[in-house]
Amino acid sequence: MLRRTLLQTLLAGTALALTGFTAVAQSAFDGPTTGPKAAEGKTIVVLAGDLKNGGILGVTTGIEEAAAKIGWTVKVLDGAGSVQSRSAAVGQALALNPDGIVINGFDAAEQQAALEGVTAAKIPMVSWHSGPKIGCDAPGGIFANVSTDAMQVSDVAAKWAIDDAGGKPGVVIFTDSTYQIAIDKADRMKKVIEDAGGTVLEYVDTPIAETSTRMGPLTTTLLQKYGASWTHSLAINDLYFDFMGPSLAAAGIDGKGAPKAGSAGDGSEAAFQRIRTGQYQAVTVAEPLNLQGWQLVDELNRAIQGEACSGYITAPALVTEAGLATTEGNAFDPNNGYREAYAAIWGK
Repeated sequence: MLRRTLLQTLLAGTALALTGFTAVAQSAFDGPTTGPKAAEGKTIVVLAGDLKNGGILGVTTGIEEAAAKIGWTVKVLDGAGSVQSRSAAVGQALALNPDGIVINGFDAAEQQAALEGVTAAKIPMVSWHSGPKIGCDAPGGIFANVSTDAMQVSDVAAKWAIDDAGGKPGVVIFTDSTYQIAIDKADRMKKVIEDAGGTVLEYVDTPIAETSTRMGPLTTTLLQKYGASWTHSLAINDLYFDFMGPSLAAAGIDGKGAPKAGSAGDGSEAAFQRIRTGQYQAVTVAEPLNLQGWQLVDELNRAIQGEACSGYITAPALVTEAGLATTEGNAFDPNNGYREAYAAIWGK
């Protein structure tokens, strides 16, 4: 299995006190170098959990870019953040009888009954963040579940908060129990914080699809409840922080003031912009979303042709304001030649 052992970072000019992780410069692509040539003229369907989610949107963009290179047609169906809409999208995908399906950003177990129809139809499936098992042969008939190591992402986010608070953070953790992986990530952050002697003030389970209406009032309530003891916010996704700023500003808190926000995924454009401008988010642990979109197309090309899964697992990056001061753009897109590498595999 191909796997990175060093944490890539977009950190410049700042000490990184994260035991077990090393800041390294961007390097050559460390993914697969061999695989099947492109299967010609295929049509695939992307089942997006919610295109308002920056991670899901970024992966979808990468899939579309890679599909254009390999010569495939892509149809995107938006699950719009609800179980019912995702069920309907699976039904629509089956009706289209595509050559492959990408489950993008929702737990496959949630749609187990519907996805059994995809398996019965012998339509190859790959996924992004479809459950806790990453890599090859994921549950539910999924050929490959593409992701970074979610526990590594959680460790980095939690250790940032510990370091930033001088070892004694007072943390509120935001998660969504709709997704098992979200529970696992939040539980891991809680453990790391508490094992280091920090305090988890509250473990908040609130639906990620409802952050636009819930996070404002919730932020105000938490400020009233915990006051200055609330030093850091940790969330399983950047989307939670899209809607906290106005409530924090109304309470007289500066964009760089406490509680400082750090996300254990996924590195959305909005998060990069907040971090870059010092507006109510300090860090995100970003995934290479566009690269993962290319990987999904490559894995699906392997599945369609009966070849083995590549086993590649990408590495995340700790994104800070200091790091962004030396970079351009609002996405973690490694300059490591992955586009050229995949195109060479496909003979394109």
